[in-house]
Amino acid sequence: MSDENNDAAKSNFEEAKTHAKQAANELRAAAEAKARELKEAAEAKAREFRDAANERAGEYRERAGQYYSEARDRAQNWQEEGEVYVRQNPLKAVVTALAAGFVLGLLIRKN
Repeated sequence: MSDENNDAAKSNFEEAKTHAKQAANELRAAAEAKARELKEAAEAKAREFRDAANERAGEYRERAGQYYSEARDRAQNWQEEGEVYVRQNPLKAVVTALAAGFVLGLLIRKN
């Protein structure tokens, strides 16, 4: 009877071992599936963030271009108005430039 008990114990052990391997394989497959699912969700979220950041960067780039264009237009206007003023009032322009140069010279010399 001890041989029968040993055989039964071995059989039970082998059966338990087989079930444990099967359970481990099922767990591994479930874990891999969950990992793939999480990876796909993370990649989707990363794409979403990247797209939002690119959209925002495009908006800022466009706005900066507008500001630059406006500033360039203003500077060009001031230059043109200055040239017109100098042509219409050459004496005033020279006296004003000399006075400004003199004041700047005094300021620089004091520092």
